[in-house]
Amino acid sequence: MLKDNQDAFGHGMFDYYHGTRTALVIERDDGYFEPDVGLQQYFAEYRDWHRDERKAMRYARGRVLDIGCGAGRHSLYLQQNDYDVVGIDNSPLAIEVCKLRGLRDARPVPVTRVSRKLGVFDTILMLGNNFGLFGNPDKAGHLLRRLHGMTSRRGRIIAQSNDPYRTSSPDHLEYHERNRLRGRMAGQIRLRVHYRKYTTPWWDLLLVSKQEMADILDGTSWRANICLETENGPYIAVLEKTRR
Repeated sequence: MLKDNQDAFGHGMFDYYHGTRTALVIERDDGYFEPDVGLQQYFAEYRDWHRDERKAMRYARGRVLDIGCGAGRHSLYLQQNDYDVVGIDNSPLAIEVCKLRGLRDARPVPVTRVSRKLGVFDTILMLGNNFGLFGNPDKAGHLLRRLHGMTSRRGRIIAQSNDPYRTSSPDHLEYHERNRLRGRMAGQIRLRVHYRKYTTPWWDLLLVSKQEMADILDGTSWRANICLETENGPYIAVLEKTRR
C-alpha cells in the first residue's frame, strides 16, 4: 500500500472531491513530463463517459471486482444499478473518496494482493487503462491465472489498454526503442506521479497492442472475445474463460 507521502493520486482526488480543481504531473523515467493532468475524468458522470466505456458496462454481470477503482465512478454506476461491487485500489485516500461518495464496499488492496480472500466474482473491471497495472508480461500471466481461480464459471474481465504504437510522437517512438534495447516491451512505461509535495514510487504501466494482449493471454485460460476500440488507440477487451 502507498504511504501517505507517496499517495499523490489519493491526495489529488481527495482535494478535488472537496472542491479544489487539481492536476497531477506524470514523469516518465526518460525525463519526459506530462503536466497538468486533470482529475475531473475520475469523477465523470456516466453521460460524459466515452461511448465505448458506456458500452462496456453492458458486459458486466453478477458480482463485480473493480481493480484500481480510483474515485469509484465505474463502481458507483454499477452499484446504482443494483450490482454487488467491491472496489480496490492501492491508494488509501482514493478508497476514502470512494466511501465518501457512497461506495459501500471499498478496500485498500493493490492488484498484486488480489486473491480468493476477496471472494468469488463474475466480472473483473480493469478500465481506465488498468490492464496496465499488471506492469510486465510475466506478472500479467501470473495475476491472470490468479484471477481465473477467483472468478465463477461464467467469469469475465473487462480490461482497457492503449495501443502504444498508434503514435507519431518522436519522444514516444524514441522511448519504445529505448525500452527494446533494455529488454522491455515497447509500451512498458516506467513512471511516477507528482501532486504538490506528494510523489508516488516509480512503477510500470504496461500498454499493449491487441496482438500483444493476445500473446500475454496465451496459456492463462483467458481469451479476448470482444474488442471495443476508439480511433486514437485506446480499446476495451472483454476477456472470457477458455477453460472452466
